[in-house]
Amino acid sequence: MIGGIQWKTCGLTSLVDAEAADSAGADYLAFNFYPKSPRYVTHAQYQAMDNLLPERKRVAVSVEPELSEVQWFIEQGFDRIQIHFRVDLPIERVAAWSELVTVDKLWLAPKLPPGTPFPAALLPYARTFLLDTFATDKFGGTGKTGDWENFRALKAAQPDKTWILSGGLSPENIGDALRATGARFLDVNSGVESAPGVKDTAKLKAFAAAVKSALGTTRPT
Repeated sequence: MIGGIQWKTCGLTSLVDAEAADSAGADYLAFNFYPKSPRYVTHAQYQAMDNLLPERKRVAVSVEPELSEVQWFIEQGFDRIQIHFRVDLPIERVAAWSELVTVDKLWLAPKLPPGTPFPAALLPYARTFLLDTFATDKFGGTGKTGDWENFRALKAAQPDKTWILSGGLSPENIGDALRATGARFLDVNSGVESAPGVKDTAKLKAFAAAVKSALGTTRPT
């Protein structure tokens, strides 16, 4: 944590990258189990790293998983489970994830097209929500910044929830992002990579330094 701001390094694919994120001070290490992602890791690949990973909190990232997949995440001991899904997915699916994972450990990341209001019906099923940049053919990982104004409005309207800012964050723009959104929880991925799925140690450290530097001009909200 940097001055009260938590951050997660997402899309980790190797032990080396996990150690680099740990060294830079990331609060959470996240692994993507969505087969269509360029940062996809299989169950076997993750299990091979499991006992060697740094002692940081871990997040399993998935897209509209079956309950059997969610149960596997739980059995592996993940601290949080982040689920991306279409905004028009039946609420019964979300309710089932929430019941299995618990409200405290589930992070919901609905795929919101521009101009689509955040569905209030989702609020009872999690304490934490992640807003990523919309793309018709992807569930996050676009490398593009999102709607910072909307993020700030949602955070203000629902202060009892934790809101994670995601989408194209980097050492170069994180100061602007913090000032525009008042975010206290960040998700960084492509902005600290040398190639998709390959984290850059220098960029990770630069990101942490940029967050710390931005606190000098950003008032916590």
